[in-house]
Formats: sequence, C-alpha cells, structure tokens
Amino acid sequence: MRVLFATAELSPLVKVGGLADAASGLAKALTSSGVDVEVVVPNYGNWATQGDDDRLDVPDWVGGATAAQIEVADFGPVTAISTPSLGRPHPYTDDRGQGFPDNDARFFGFSAAVARLVELRNPDVLHIHDWHTGSSLGYLRQSIPAVFTIHNPAYQGTTSSQWLQTFSYRPNAYEWFGNSNPLTGAIALSDAVTTVSPSFAREMLDGQHDFGLEGPLKAKGDRFTGIINGIDTSVWDPAVDEHLSLRYDSSGGGAKRKIARELIDGLGWNLGTEPLIGMVTRITDQKGVDIALEVAQRLEHIPARMILLGSGDASLAARAQHIADRNPDRFVFHDAYDEGLAHRIFAASDIYLVPSRFEPCGLTQMQAMAYGAIPVATPVGGLCDTVFDEDASPGEGTGFLAEDVSADSFLDALQRAARMWRSTKKRGQMRRRIMEIDWSWSASAERYLDLYEDLT
Repeated sequence: MRVLFATAELSPLVKVGGLADAASGLAKALTSSGVDVEVVVPNYGNWATQGDDDRLDVPDWVGGATAAQIEVADFGPVTAISTPSLGRPHPYTDDRGQGFPDNDARFFGFSAAVARLVELRNPDVLHIHDWHTGSSLGYLRQSIPAVFTIHNPAYQGTTSSQWLQTFSYRPNAYEWFGNSNPLTGAIALSDAVTTVSPSFAREMLDGQHDFGLEGPLKAKGDRFTGIINGIDTSVWDPAVDEHLSLRYDSSGGGAKRKIARELIDGLGWNLGTEPLIGMVTRITDQKGVDIALEVAQRLEHIPARMILLGSGDASLAARAQHIADRNPDRFVFHDAYDEGLAHRIFAASDIYLVPSRFEPCGLTQMQAMAYGAIPVATPVGGLCDTVFDEDASPGEGTGFLAEDVSADSFLDALQRAARMWRSTKKRGQMRRRIMEIDWSWSASAERYLDLYEDLT
C-alpha cells in the first residue's frame, strides 16, 4: 500500500510542537509495518535536495512549486515542496512571535502543491494533518481515499472568504460563517477523520474543547474516531539515549538520581532528599503553564525543586522568569527549547507536570513515564487515556490526576504524588511499572493501517 503523508512539521527536521513528533513517529511505524509512506513537508529552509526536482502544475497565484527529495538524519527520505513563500526562518512566526500575515497563502499554496503531487504519484491513500494541509482536498482534480487527522483543533487557519474562489472541488465545503476554513473543509471532504486520543474525540463530540467543530464532526458519524498517539521509542528510551551521561532501564533508579545530581550541580543547587519536578512544554495557556507557575511559588511547602523548559507566550515567559529570579534555590526556567536538555530533564525528574487545560493527546506524559518520571496531570483528553490515578487504584496507577483544571486541585494531586514518592518502596514499584508500558506507535499504526485498508 502506498500512502502520501503530508504534514507541516516533522521531527527532527522541523519541530514547533507535538505535531512534529506525532507525524514522525506514525510515519516510521507505518513504514515498519510494510506501508510505502511518502512523507511530504514544506521546504522552509531551502534545504539541499537530491536528484531532479518535479515541477508541479499549481495555480498561478502560488507562484510555482517544485517537489524534491531530501535525506533527513534519523528519519530517512522526505519529499520537500518549495514555493516562493514557504522559505522562512520559522514555519509560522516572525522574530516577535507573531504569525506571518501571509500564512494563509503559504499553506494554501503548499496544499495546492500536495494536490498536484497526488496526481503525479497516484498513491492509494492521502493522509493529511491539521489545517496546514486541509485545503489540499479542495484542490484535488481526482478522487482518492483521504484521511484527515486533527492534532490541535484550536488552530484552524480561518481566513478570508476570497480563498473559496481558488478551490477546484466543492468550495462550499470550506465556507465557514462567511470565511474560509481549511480545517472544517477537510473534515467535510475526507473519507475518515481521526483525532489523537479516544477521550479527546468524546470531548469534541460532547461540545467540550470542540472549538466550534461539534457539528461537522457529528456529521461524520462513525467516520470520526480517536486513535491514541504513541512515542518514538527509538528516540525516547533511556536505555539508549545519547543525550544522557548514564543509560538505564526500569531497574535503574540509581542512575536517575545520578543524572539528577549532575543537572542540579550545574545549577548550583543541593538536591538532598527532595524530589525534582520537571516540565518541558510550549509556554502557552493551553498547556496550563500558569498552573505550573502556581506550583513554582509553593515549592518550599511541598518541598521540592523544579525545572521548566520551553518557549512561547512572552507574558507567561516573563512571569516564569520573575518567579525564578525570586526563588533561585528552588525554581529555574529556561526560555528556549533544547532537545538535549529536554531529554536530561525527563531522565532527572522524579515527578513530571502536565497541567493542560485541554490536551488532544499529549506526548510528554508518555515520554516522562518512559524515563521513570511520575506524571501529575489534569483530567482532560488523552491524559485520561494514559495517566491513571494511583490513589484510585493502588498498585495499578501510572500517575496522579487532579480532580479538575485548577491550581488548587492540581496542587492537591502533586502533594499526593510527593507523599507517595517519599516511600522508597512505592516509588520504585511505580517507576518500574510505568517504564515497562509499551508506549510505542506499533498498536496505533496498526489501527491506521486497518483504516487505510477499509477505505481502499
């Protein structure tokens, strides 16, 4: 089976959020299952290509488009589409963190090029991801089974209704309250729609965290489903992780503590007998960073120390730095994204925070568990499918869940995790339990393969 797989991000080539890791992990797992997957991404960086370029017969307003193969380290061959507007230092935002004003033209142009590449390659299935690729179905001039995956419905790419005039197929599907919306159009025109966890699919159909999509999704009936994400276990495995000075498996609690001491020593702290709390995230309201900062101000009373790594919202980042400056012995904030440091934080952390306001799936809680860090999470989306409260099922839990999305409830869950952590026996048992769970993409890739086969 041949699948053309289009995404705006792909780890490790270009990564802004979880879309990059999810797309990369699923594509690798599908390939391992015997699927011939051609991954297609925008050429943001004028990357060096191999072989001849394929010129794509895109509409004149795109300004021309070519497709050529590039080799991505730790992934393999990828098809990069170039148009005059795609190449930028960042996929979406300028140096002030503001979205480029022509993002609609950039990604509608990319989608038009994807549609022409489909005509050139003639795959069995087209699998597209999030709004950046959603308009490709409106530019197709032939019928092909199509799967559309929603990773984050908060971003829909809604823009001027003038774009409706550019579609060659069912432009009315993209009309959305007087505007054009590539995400709702893709929902309407695809043969199957997925999102990245069963619980988040239910929340969207129940009108929770649906971002106005409840109606279009209900109209899909049983063609809308939730398939839980996995993690790339060739990248997120402490037994082989090259970012770590020590490798370990589920029996290696001592190595975790040594890695933590290395990290703490570099900060001038004395770890002592307190737990180390970690959080690696985009600095956004969605990720509940304000709730995490409430935790950061109360570390003395837990007691614990905390490291936060991430970039994003400038006001939240400034608040985080202010708290770090006032509590230098307990809290540190790195306003950046550093892949190596992220791996070391997962390995060093005893407890890991996931205070999301909504979470389609979440990868960090699974990455944390793979590294033996106990997740404390809010009861939303995919967190409900992966984090099971230890106090609700003693000896069977995979972490601790807050009762609701609030600072007080989250702090209560964290206090329960800290109390459990103080028992060497209990924390050792939970650490082994969560590290031995199979969080790989294998099972999810099989479900996508079943879906492709049903459509063809």
